[in-house]
Amino acid sequence: MILKEIQGVFHKELDLIYGKEETDSFFFLLIEAYYGLTRMQLALQPGYKAGKTDTILEALELLKEEQPIQYILGSTDFYGLSFKVNNHVLIPRPETEELVDWIVSRQKKEKQQQLNILDIGTGSGCIAISLAKSLPNAKVYALDVSKEALKVAKTNAELNDVEVAFVESDILDKELVDAGFKNLKFDVIVSNPPYIREREKKMMRPNVVNNEPHLALFVKDENPLKFYEAITYFALDNLKENGLLFFEINEYLGRNMIRLLKDNGFNNIQLKQDIFKKDRMIKAFV
Repeated sequence: MILKEIQGVFHKELDLIYGKEETDSFFFLLIEAYYGLTRMQLALQPGYKAGKTDTILEALELLKEEQPIQYILGSTDFYGLSFKVNNHVLIPRPETEELVDWIVSRQKKEKQQQLNILDIGTGSGCIAISLAKSLPNAKVYALDVSKEALKVAKTNAELNDVEVAFVESDILDKELVDAGFKNLKFDVIVSNPPYIREREKKMMRPNVVNNEPHLALFVKDENPLKFYEAITYFALDNLKENGLLFFEINEYLGRNMIRLLKDNGFNNIQLKQDIFKKDRMIKAFV
């Protein structure tokens, strides 16, 4: 079957769900993954015939069910690196790349000889691994409550040839976490914890709500900052003097986050917008 014909089938089946541009994006990602063919190469070879079409047509059916393209392919790119992903971990997003870049830029300016960094709620490991790759002077630790997520993160560390110390623990269980990091102090603590309130589910696309792990996404409406509170208290005891705390945050809770950090003695608090002009990151000194 000619690939251009398959592209036409994709548009017929998917345009009403995703729109023409996103459908094209899916199609070109799939032909590169399955046939090693780029968009430009297909333009130069419009009559290109696909050998086996079962896999790409199966992918089409999964897209019709609104499964994320990253889970279908089993991988995605983040901060210039490749990461394996499945439904046990969140799909890394561009906003989180901005958070990583903020940390990397800040720490490269400091030119410290040795850094201890902790990523809390590591998921796929995208933050921890990107920091380990970009800051070779850093010893990076990564914590998650999910055993299955940590399996993915460990695979990604091997894939990207970095050393990260992974810890299975629950940041909401203070005694357990304290035991895991006894006598260890950090220069940087970073987290992208669950922050979407249950009432915000209706604003989200079905492919996210129906596929990505709710454990990593949602918090109860009545206590949306519970993870931020636990991490802030942990940071007070476990950051070095002048250590830095970085968070990715709910765009609607920037003022609440500033208040939380101020009330706990943090200073030089900076709230930063993402590329979509939404309050998305915050940084503070202990």
